[in-house]
Amino acid sequence: MHSEAPTDPPHRVVVLALPGVIPFELGIPARIFGSAYSPTGRPLYEITTCSLDGRPVRTQADFTVAVEQDSRAIATADTLVVPPTGYDDPVLTSGRIPAELAEALATRRPGSRLVSICTASFALAAAGLLHGRTATTHWYHSPRFARLFPDVRLDSDVLFVDDGDILTSAGAAAGIDLCLHLVRRDHGSETANGVARRCVVPPWREGGQAQYVDRPVPAAAGPDTAATRAWALDQLHRPLPLAELATHAGMSIRTFSRRFLAETGRTPGQWLTSQRVELARGLLESTDLPIDTVADRAGFGSGSTLRQHVTTALGVSPSAYRRTYRARA
Repeated sequence: MHSEAPTDPPHRVVVLALPGVIPFELGIPARIFGSAYSPTGRPLYEITTCSLDGRPVRTQADFTVAVEQDSRAIATADTLVVPPTGYDDPVLTSGRIPAELAEALATRRPGSRLVSICTASFALAAAGLLHGRTATTHWYHSPRFARLFPDVRLDSDVLFVDDGDILTSAGAAAGIDLCLHLVRRDHGSETANGVARRCVVPPWREGGQAQYVDRPVPAAAGPDTAATRAWALDQLHRPLPLAELATHAGMSIRTFSRRFLAETGRTPGQWLTSQRVELARGLLESTDLPIDTVADRAGFGSGSTLRQHVTTALGVSPSAYRRTYRARA
């Protein structure tokens, strides 16, 4: 997280546009990071797009993108983002990248972050940057990724992986989830939620890639669980037994559980826990409520249960998270 001192320079995000880059993913960093402001209206990020040689870049679409900087910009990045190229890129089949790209990635300065969106994780892995790391990529290309890079711990069930200084996302819109996660990591939930509102996207999405994988089963007919999920968000302060959720949805417990998992990629219990952690996180950031009161309002019942779930999700205790957030924000 960053200080609010006006003399602090914005966090510098450099986006590397490679030949054949997919325009949608190329635009994600500028849209998300460019929508993040301090409470005084100061931009929190500075976004620069470069190519390897500083020349216009052919995209996967029917247009090119003009850039003003070459790969020397990489050495100035606090965060380097690599969007994906088209699915005909040889790196997806050979697992090898051009020497000039490997050399450019090697100029990333120590301490900076490296981010890949979608299949750009292939390029990072081919450059040896994911060796022994946990990473993800688009679910469709996961089997090939696992064959090409067996030294990478691939998690193909998630929307993104935060492995400290290297972060990878799943396909396309998961790049939005990852960039919002970085804003939240840098500046807290309130700032990230503000970015999400400006961009009209969810502040976080439920489940993982499992909900987007093609399955050889027909789509479920009849009502879905969306209305019950929306209702449950207003009931997080109290116990929500599975039977009550199923009754609200007008389904049997078995049918509700099956459809809930198919729609969100999580069981009802897992989903409720994640929503309660997010609620508790917001209360820790924005209030001075005692830990037991936060636990009660988030539906955890006791401070010890809150500590268990927050520590599992965030890696620190609720008190430590609050102190760290307040000190840095």
